[in-house]
Amino acid sequence: MSHSDTALKWSNFLDDAQKRVQNGTHLEMRGTLTRLAGLVLEAVGIRVPVGSQCFIRMKGQAPVLTEVVGFSGDRAFLMPAGDVHGLSSGASVEPAPAYVVVPRLGERRQKDRVRSLGVLRLPLGDGLLGRVVDAHGVPMDYKGPLLGVSSMPLDRKPINAMDRAPVREPLDTGIRAINALLTVGRGQRLGLFAGSGVGKSVLMGMMARYTQADVIVVGLIGERGREVKEFIEDILGDEGRARSVVVAAPADAPPLLRMQGAAYATAVAESFRDKGKHVLLLMDSLTRYAMAQREIALAIGEPPATKGYPPSCFAKMPQLVERSGNGLHGIGSITAFYTVLSEGDDQQDPIADAARAILDGHIVLSRSLAEAGHFPAIDIEQSASRVMHNVVSSKHFELARNFKAIYSRYEKAKDLVQIGAYASGSDPALDEAIALHDPMVQFLQQDMFEAATMDASVNGMRTAMSPANRR
Repeated sequence: MSHSDTALKWSNFLDDAQKRVQNGTHLEMRGTLTRLAGLVLEAVGIRVPVGSQCFIRMKGQAPVLTEVVGFSGDRAFLMPAGDVHGLSSGASVEPAPAYVVVPRLGERRQKDRVRSLGVLRLPLGDGLLGRVVDAHGVPMDYKGPLLGVSSMPLDRKPINAMDRAPVREPLDTGIRAINALLTVGRGQRLGLFAGSGVGKSVLMGMMARYTQADVIVVGLIGERGREVKEFIEDILGDEGRARSVVVAAPADAPPLLRMQGAAYATAVAESFRDKGKHVLLLMDSLTRYAMAQREIALAIGEPPATKGYPPSCFAKMPQLVERSGNGLHGIGSITAFYTVLSEGDDQQDPIADAARAILDGHIVLSRSLAEAGHFPAIDIEQSASRVMHNVVSSKHFELARNFKAIYSRYEKAKDLVQIGAYASGSDPALDEAIALHDPMVQFLQQDMFEAATMDASVNGMRTAMSPANRR
């Protein structure tokens, strides 16, 4: 056989081998379930990075989707995204391929089994407007499959702080007390601090209906399942829902899905911001997100630190919050309101204290005001907007400062006035506060179906403090 014939033979052999490799099946990695204790599952024989998705399969049962949340030696710690009933030791554990949503059919198909391994991709796009989806991006509203969406990775690279535009433009929320005294800037991140039953859901609904934003993204994380439909139908309304995307992960969802729901709602807001839209993100609540992380961290053995919360809880919160804000070079924005539950109305709760430190302001709802029928029950003395001085005129800022000073003066002497222990004329400043108190309280109250523009709010504050009311 000549040299040329030998070379041709080897060339054909290599070409044939390459085709067989390309057309062959990928090698699959499989592990074995060895332990299930509480919320965490342990598997051996599988090595995948933290954050990867895995399926646990048993004969005769539907596969259970899980996520790798930690490891120790050759053991992988998994958190389930579904019901683990019926699983037993020896079940097969295998990495889940990435899934994409086919925009026109709304069906799921596997794609790129090896290169997409461990990457969580969820539907994003204009087709989500007016829809209610769960933490997996699956519609919950019985309106058919999602159209006009594409599958994108859930994790995004954070924006460099130097590439963000500063907060310089005021945002009209439609609520008098906020517009006038706690003015919000476009791209600001605020906390809505409240106990249970003081009207935070109604306040969020008012913001969703009246705020000047192109898109509203609502994340209902860890709340009662009953509240999901009530918030959408009774509080959000048809007008608010038309420009909204609702991501729901109720209280009965596994902790993994509650955390994923918060990240998904943020990713939806980011996708619209990247298109140049001004987005309002309402997340109820940041506390439930932290509690879900606490459940996961304690289950895999992380030691508790402050009131049962492990350190990872306080590391995860800023990672989520910092994703909102103004976009690259001022293109698009996410103005975010995160509700924070104050256990027993304790403002020094560790989650409330940590949230207050990483947010650009806080609005505190008072139980005493709610019990007195004062709605929205915003305590303007304890509330603050850290960017107000950057987004309003000096006259507006000075007027708001005087309003708060006069209101606070009355609150400090309220007990003396109510029991008749104060003699009129003893303190001219307090006499002024007493005369202006009723107009001020009337200004701060607002019906849930009433909208107030920014200009009307400032004019109303000026009228409440006018000389005609001082007599």
